[in-house]
Amino acid sequence: MRQSIYKIAKEVFELASLKNSVIASAESCTGGLLSSAITGIPGSSLIFECGFVTYSNISKMKLLNVNQLTLESFGAVSEEVAAEMAIGALKNSKANIAISITGIAGPGGSNTKPEGMVCFSVAFEKDIKLTKTKQFGPLGRDIVREKATLHGLDLLKTTLSK
Repeated sequence: MRQSIYKIAKEVFELASLKNSVIASAESCTGGLLSSAITGIPGSSLIFECGFVTYSNISKMKLLNVNQLTLESFGAVSEEVAAEMAIGALKNSKANIAISITGIAGPGGSNTKPEGMVCFSVAFEKDIKLTKTKQFGPLGRDIVREKATLHGLDLLKTTLSK
C-alpha cells in the first residue's frame, strides 16, 4: 500500500505543479501521513505549504478555527467538522487548496460512528468543493489510516484534475 500512496502523492505533486496550486492539510486520524506522503517527494516545497495535525478538539478549535458548537453538535468525526477543518487550513496558510481528514481509526467506535468511518473535505480558494464520508470498516488502526491517506490523496488528485 505504501507504494500506492507514493505513486498517487507523486501524481498530486505533478498536477499541483502544473496548476500552480499550493496545498495545506488538516489531519486528525491520519496523524500527518498525507503530509508525509507529499513531502516525501523531492521538490514538494513548491506545492506544499503546511500540515496541521489536530488530534484533539482543542487543537481543532485553536489551530483551525473549528467552531465548538459544530464539535458539540456533530462530533469530531463528521462532515461538518471536516469542512471547517479544510476552511481553517486555508485561512491559516498561504495555500489555495486544502484537504482535511477526521475519523475513527480504531479500535473502537459506536453504532453511529463505527471503526473505519472517515470524513474528508476539500476546500479550494476559500470554498468547500467536496465533503464525503467513507466507511473502510474495522480493518485495524494502521490499515484504516493508510486507506484514509490513500483516499485523501486520490481526492486531491481528482480535484486538481478538473
